[in-house]
Amino acid sequence: MHLEALLDWIGEQPAAALFGLLTGVVFGVAAQRSSFCLRAATVEFARGQLGARVAVWLLAFSTALVWVQGAQMVGLFRAEEARMMAVAGSWSGAVFGGLMFGGGMVLARGCSGRLLVLAATGNLRSVVSGLIFAVLAQMSLHGWLAPLRDWAAGLWVTPGGRNVNLLETLNLPEAAGLATGLAIAAVALVLARRNRIGARVLVYASGVGFAVALGWVLTFTLAQVAFEPVSVTSATFSGPSANTLMFFLVPDPALGFDIGLVPGVFVGAFLSAAMARELKFQGFEGEGQMRRSMLGAVLMGFGAMLAGGCAIGAGVTGGSIFVATAWLALFCMWVGAVITDFLVDQAGQQVAA
Repeated sequence: MHLEALLDWIGEQPAAALFGLLTGVVFGVAAQRSSFCLRAATVEFARGQLGARVAVWLLAFSTALVWVQGAQMVGLFRAEEARMMAVAGSWSGAVFGGLMFGGGMVLARGCSGRLLVLAATGNLRSVVSGLIFAVLAQMSLHGWLAPLRDWAAGLWVTPGGRNVNLLETLNLPEAAGLATGLAIAAVALVLARRNRIGARVLVYASGVGFAVALGWVLTFTLAQVAFEPVSVTSATFSGPSANTLMFFLVPDPALGFDIGLVPGVFVGAFLSAAMARELKFQGFEGEGQMRRSMLGAVLMGFGAMLAGGCAIGAGVTGGSIFVATAWLALFCMWVGAVITDFLVDQAGQQVAA
């Protein structure tokens, strides 16, 4: 079926939601089977290890670069039309929000995307933390915390009303993006071999990157034929979590890519875990863990909206099109996570010993 026929049949907004659902299912399956998680990778790194978690994250990140840059080179996508590239970015938001998000995901034991995947497998801790994350994201976007977020984000913004493309700023050829992805993928494969990661896990880790590219291509293609404006976007869980929450709370909700993405990830992760017989109810380990996870979710919710995206939205999706503030936010997430692990978890282990 041609895309125009699909739009005539179900409409533009349902089509966008359908594309979000498809992207989410692919992401959910791949992330669940590969145990993809930025928090786990940063904790390994903080403890002087380059283990399986680091290898999986690097492979997912690098394949997102390869798929997206390859799609752009063959004309399936144009980064300049992406929503996060077409608006001004915030350097200050990337720094403050990235540090907050990085610390929050260590406290919550998972980034927002990982919490959604775990919630689908029966992890009740992730359900509670995910709901708190969504509420804080909504409060930061349109609620009480919006003025604070706007103030912090406005301290230092990119010039010209648009974000900065790293490749263009550094005067690098278009192929440099693809070459960067391939170089990082080579490092990931070396680490994967050193840690004896099986081919199946590597394929699923690559599937996370493919899901990011799929979202970009689908929304870009839809934007070219739709009558109404369509945001060119891909996998992210800060704004979509808030939008999905409000979808069930307002009397006249609107469909869109975001509304399909979050349920899609949940469905994909649930089906994947069910097929692998990994569905299991899990709760909080104690009152202390509950407080810690709730605080982490609060930091992630506000931090993600300030940074311009979560570990997936800014870190992988934004990074795949070389949005400068996204790369800065990703770097600060790593820094915030490493510092928090050192001050909280490693220090706690030393005291206990």
